[in-house]
Amino acid sequence: MAETKYIFVTGGVSSSLGKGIIAASLAKLLQARGFRTTIQKLDPYINVDPGTLNPYEHGECYVTEDGAETDLDLGHYERFLNVNTSQANNVTTGRIYQSVIEKERRGEFLGKTVQVVPHITNEIKDRIQILGQNGDYDIVITEIGGTVGDIESLPYIEAVRQLKWELGDENALIIHLTLVPYLAAAGELKTKPTQHSVKTLMESGLKADILVCRTEHELSDDIRRKLAIFCNVRQEAVIQSIDAATIYDVPNLMLKEGLDTVTLKKLHLPDETTPNLDRWNQFLDRHKNPKAEITIGLIGKYVELQDSYKSILEAFIHAGAENEVKVNVESIHSEFINENTIDHKFANLDGILVAPGFGERGVEGKIDAVKYARERNLPFLGICLGMQMAVIEFARNVLKLKTANSTEMDPKTKHPVIDLMEEQKEVTHKGGTMRLGAWDCKLTEGSKIYKAYGKSEIKERHRHRYEYNNKYKEELEKAGMLSTGINPETGLVEVIELKDHPWFVGVQYHPEYKSTVATPHPVFIAFIKAAFDFSKKRKNASLAQK
Repeated sequence: MAETKYIFVTGGVSSSLGKGIIAASLAKLLQARGFRTTIQKLDPYINVDPGTLNPYEHGECYVTEDGAETDLDLGHYERFLNVNTSQANNVTTGRIYQSVIEKERRGEFLGKTVQVVPHITNEIKDRIQILGQNGDYDIVITEIGGTVGDIESLPYIEAVRQLKWELGDENALIIHLTLVPYLAAAGELKTKPTQHSVKTLMESGLKADILVCRTEHELSDDIRRKLAIFCNVRQEAVIQSIDAATIYDVPNLMLKEGLDTVTLKKLHLPDETTPNLDRWNQFLDRHKNPKAEITIGLIGKYVELQDSYKSILEAFIHAGAENEVKVNVESIHSEFINENTIDHKFANLDGILVAPGFGERGVEGKIDAVKYARERNLPFLGICLGMQMAVIEFARNVLKLKTANSTEMDPKTKHPVIDLMEEQKEVTHKGGTMRLGAWDCKLTEGSKIYKAYGKSEIKERHRHRYEYNNKYKEELEKAGMLSTGINPETGLVEVIELKDHPWFVGVQYHPEYKSTVATPHPVFIAFIKAAFDFSKKRKNASLAQK
């Protein structure tokens, strides 16, 4: 293919309509036809990246293989496409302005007045085209965060207008995602919000080529005709996006609507093959027709917002399908766990996952959860802070080091079994300075973690400042907490597990980031299998008592 094609996804009427899922679904369909496709996200907020944002503000911070802290939508892109993203796939306004200001300070603009147009828009255009210039992709899909009309989004919309004009209509297209609300009092769907949204887009100089309408009810032919006439799109390009049971249904729904066909037609690309979704539909079939159910307790302190642990929840879906088990996740706030509530809250659980996080709020509840899992032989997975909590709990209650703690929670602790990494001690700027991205890890043969992966050398993504303190390693191992995953370069303990427990594993890295539909993560697969085995034993024991 001579030239990379560009697709831009904008949104109107309301935020959270699912631009990321539509972009990922279209990319999946194009990929399934043989086109090399990638997706990038342009975020209009002024933070340089989401790394310093509270999870309540922006959901989880997703980490790429090359160590970029990015928007959670990149997780969707990777889960759908089974292709790694990078720093180039996520751009924020903060990063754009930072780059332009640095150029101005270096004198690159030769004394000119630096303005939104052309300097900011040129920077945006350059960033949009980075992925398309290396020859790796036939199609680059760009999702623009926010909604049209937002002050923050205007420079992006203007940059896309210029770029579409420069590239030509055959090489660029606009997909506008909008809402067609249902008014119960009137008993009908209303098109006016969409009309206003398209009008706002046109006022910025952009015309929608395809309209994707998020709706709770089927769009009639009359409504599609009405939208086509008033919004200047062909009727075949009015695509219905009806609420789906799961996000993984959306590619098939978009296929049925012909989104990929219309896209290829508008970009003058060959429409000669049918998308091969065999592996995808196999996963869907397993996901929708489980042979059993289990309940996992997700212990965290941001559980009120599902997006805070998005990758973990999706990893459960992938691993559940692989085991043909439905995973019911019970979110339990760690601040409300104590010796009075724990038995009641954990009574029906088949496994416990203690989630990542920062800061001292809710950590004692996490430690109580670890203790419960250790003493009751309940399958346990600790991720990042969850692994650190397992080390602290073991040090306190088995080694009897009652004041054992992390220096994150107690800088003056006598027994810092978790301590600040050496290279982090001089760090004052918090953004993008943690240990990030993929690092090597060597697993101990014969261990639970080795059996999960089926190999001894792995590479996993990190996001942390504090680490296992090797000064306590010998003491912990002697008491039964084995160090079964070690970073060969630094000697950092990456994996711990209990010798005399059916399945108790803590990992310093984040396995959830690498779980996809096509390749569910081995750690989650093993954890769900262990929880299923526990569930079967418990049911058998209860039947025997009857």
